[in-house]
Amino acid sequence: MNLPDAFVPVAYTTRSGFVESVHFGAVVALNRDGSIAFAAGDPNVMIYPRSANKPMQAVAMVNSGLLLPADLLGLVCASHDGTPTHVDSARSILASVALDESALQNTADLPLDPMCAEAFLRTGGVRAPVLMNCSGKHAGMLATCVINGWSISSYLDSTHPLQEMITAFLPSMIEHRVEHIGIDGCGAPAHVMPLLGLAHAFRRIASAGAGAAGQQVYDAMTGHPTMVGGARRDVTRFMQHVPGLLAKDGADGVFAAALPDGRAVAFKIADGANRARPAVMVAALQALDVDVSVVRPIVREAIRGHGHEVGEVLAIAESLRSLRG
Repeated sequence: MNLPDAFVPVAYTTRSGFVESVHFGAVVALNRDGSIAFAAGDPNVMIYPRSANKPMQAVAMVNSGLLLPADLLGLVCASHDGTPTHVDSARSILASVALDESALQNTADLPLDPMCAEAFLRTGGVRAPVLMNCSGKHAGMLATCVINGWSISSYLDSTHPLQEMITAFLPSMIEHRVEHIGIDGCGAPAHVMPLLGLAHAFRRIASAGAGAAGQQVYDAMTGHPTMVGGARRDVTRFMQHVPGLLAKDGADGVFAAALPDGRAVAFKIADGANRARPAVMVAALQALDVDVSVVRPIVREAIRGHGHEVGEVLAIAESLRSLRG
């Protein structure tokens, strides 16, 4: 069990000139050589990366024979918005192995993007697994099962060959054993690992340390960032406006990113508040001497009152540079 002192204040919100809330978290950043550049809180705190685990899962699936065009592989790594493009792409992954959306066992949901969800409801639509933000990953899992001759009826079980393969693969990426396996929001196994391990994994994928499969995943995500999230999502905007950056968000305040030169960041917001993520990522990347001047205003998180901006979410320090040892 994580102790509260594993986390320190990393962001705060203002409302009408007054500090309203403070978000605690743990942050770790890596130098080009993989050594720790700085940390706030405990870099070894155990976390569920949640959907930030998807790039690693995708690498494992590619290693096991999954072969898809780059845009569809990007969707396998995605927590997508549920736009028609996303949904049609999930169906295309399934169709590539002669399956349809009835094979999906992830949780039924509405599109993640509020505008997409509202438009879908106006047409009389109902929750469905293919609309859920994890449907690309599940489609990829099913395709991998078909390719390997594995059962598709129990593909979410932690003892299924697909899931055992993924679990066995993760230690090579995170440089640590998997501490625990739970159930993610979509129904797939959720792995517990050190925050530092998550940073190492992203560094491996971005810097050609995860082999040919890792390069395919890196190219798919950075080449098709809108497939990974959506046009208005912070994860997409970071990849669009920080050249070469690999990034993936995870539920409950997780974010990880890495560059081909080996620099990487991973953090967990302790209270699970996703609104703190953009400001902390901007500050952490800046502390690693990454140019964030273009993306900073685009991902800025405003606090609103009566329809107007009355505050914002800010990192505790303008830069985390002071945390360098």
